[in-house]
Amino acid sequence: MGKVAAVCISKERGTQKTMVQSAYLKQDWGIETDAHAGNWHRQVSLLSLEKIEDFRAKGAEVEYGAFGENLVVEGFDLRKVPVGTRIQAGEALLELTQIGKECHSHCEIFKAMGDCIMPREGVFAKVIRSGKVCPGDEVTLTELAADRPFTAAVITLSDKGAAGQREDKSGPLAEEILRQYGYEIVETLLLADEQPLLEHHLRRLCDQRQVNVIFTTGGTGFSRRDITPEATIAVCERMADGIAQAIRQYSLAITGRAMLSRAVSGIRGNTLIVNLPGSPKAVRESMEYILPHLGHGIGILRGTDGECG
Repeated sequence: MGKVAAVCISKERGTQKTMVQSAYLKQDWGIETDAHAGNWHRQVSLLSLEKIEDFRAKGAEVEYGAFGENLVVEGFDLRKVPVGTRIQAGEALLELTQIGKECHSHCEIFKAMGDCIMPREGVFAKVIRSGKVCPGDEVTLTELAADRPFTAAVITLSDKGAAGQREDKSGPLAEEILRQYGYEIVETLLLADEQPLLEHHLRRLCDQRQVNVIFTTGGTGFSRRDITPEATIAVCERMADGIAQAIRQYSLAITGRAMLSRAVSGIRGNTLIVNLPGSPKAVRESMEYILPHLGHGIGILRGTDGECG
C-alpha cells in the first residue's frame, strides 16, 4: 500500500504544474481543472516519489509538478506496474494505460540537468470511477484480472490511404472483427509505407502502451514500398513464424497468389505482432481463421494463461 504525496495541476498545456490541496477526478475525463484532461488515454499522469527524490539527490531543485505529473505516489515503482493495472487513489479509481512517453522537445529541467525522468519514469492513466484525491490518501494496486479483454491495435500501411487518395477499408474491417471476438481496441493508425515510421509506432505500442496484439494490414507484397515485414522483423525479439505460415497455408486453398505474401509474425516484450494482407477480403479470411486459436498464446504472453503440458 502506498499514498498520495502530492496532487498537481496546470491550466495550460506546456506549463509546469503546481500543487493543490485536492482535486476531483472525473470518470472518462481526468482532473476537472487540469489542461491535460480529456477523452483520451492519458487523462492523469503519475510519478513515483522515490524517483523524484533520486533526481533531487543529483542536485536538482525541483518542486512537485515540475515534471508535469498530476499525482506523486509514494511506495510504488510505477514504471514496473503493467498497463491495465487498476489504481485506487483516494476516492478515485484509475486504470494504467501507458508507461513513459515520447519527449518531443526538451524541457527546462533537461536543459539545466541534462536529464528528465518523466519520459521514462512517468506513467499515465484514465479515470474509471470519479472521486476526490488529496495528499495523504491511500493508494492500492489491483493486478490484471485473468478475464480482462485482450487489447489490440490495428495499423494500416498504405501510401495512398495516408495521403487521402484511397479509403482504408481493411483497417476498419479488422477493428470490427476484433470487437466481435471481444478484443478492446486501444489504437488504430493509417500510415504511409515508411519503415522508420512503422518501426517507431510498433515499438511505442509494444513498450509504452503494452498492447496484447498488433495487427498490421498491407505492405507485405513485392513492391519496393512494401516494408511491413522488414519493420516487423526489426522490432521483434522473437519470431512466431507459425502464425504467418498458417495464414499462407490457409490462403493457398483460396488463391495461389497467397504464395507471394511475405508477411511475418513475431513478439516484442509481451506483445504479439501479426502481419495481414492488404485486401479486405483477405483480412477477413485470415482473421477468422487465426483468431479462434490466438487467445491461448496471447494469454501466456500476458501472464494470465498457463503453459500447455
